[in-house]
Amino acid sequence: MTEILFYHLTESRLEDALPGLLERSLAKGWRVVVQFASEERRDALDHHLWVYRDESFLPHGSDSDGSGALQPILLTVEAGREDNDPQVRFLVEGATPPPLDRYVRAVYLFDGHDEAQIARARERWKIEKAAGHAVTYWQQTDEGRWMKKA
Repeated sequence: MTEILFYHLTESRLEDALPGLLERSLAKGWRVVVQFASEERRDALDHHLWVYRDESFLPHGSDSDGSGALQPILLTVEAGREDNDPQVRFLVEGATPPPLDRYVRAVYLFDGHDEAQIARARERWKIEKAAGHAVTYWQQTDEGRWMKKA
């Protein structure tokens, strides 16, 4: 059974929240794939992860550069892309996942100011719960911290 977390962004943008979550995954020794809904967002986040904080480094690559198997974090737009043998799959901005049974954890991040993303997250919650996965829902507090709501 895969642990599936839903992260509801209410106080920060994806660019602000994702790096910290990726750092925590790497600290646990997990390899990660981040699946985007568009190449434009993938490429923007690819650039952002190199410069988001001076004192940090997140080793990563994109499926567009051909080095996926070497990457601790692989950024992709493809549902079946798993070149780096990940234990965790992040799904952002409504990306449609592959079957999630093979992962230790899957994480849906969705923008609380985007009605389409909220609707998609609700739909995926029902699907993942019906599939027997352990699902939890986390929402940001006013300070931007994560609080478990369900």
